Amino acid sequence: MDEEPESAYDLLQRGHALLEARHHAQAAIVLERADRIEPGKASIIEALGRAYFNSAQHELARATFERQLEIDPSAHYAHFALGQSLKHLGRREEAGTHLRLAVALSPRTTLYRDALTRLGPTRRDRPTGDGQTTSNSPSNPATGQSSD
Repeated sequence: MDEEPESAYDLLQRGHALLEARHHAQAAIVLERADRIEPGKASIIEALGRAYFNSAQHELARATFERQLEIDPSAHYAHFALGQSLKHLGRREEAGTHLRLAVALSPRTTLYRDALTRLGPTRRDRPTGDGQTTSNSPSNPATGQSSD
């Protein structure tokens, strides 16, 4: 008797169970299979990004959360997680942009505000010659880049 292959949903559920049990690298393997079955499914991509991040695969986490933001640019958790991934990769300026976007999209989430505070000031937040900070400059919310 042939065994029916696991569905993306079954794999996602297994991946969540592995994440819950803190088996992050194993979860990534299972969630990669789910992602191959249903590419572009935001719930799978988010779980896969979490598995990569928590198994210290920060470059893969970064790329995965960027994929999630291509699907849904307003996904506040993806901005937060991308910011955290970028921070671990030493890319503080970019991290600050995504953490600020996470806070702007979900201002009541203390996790996001605390992460931004822990990041500390970036060049974007430092005073300019006129006494203002560069973060006071108008910015494009999609990129976080100053319009100066």
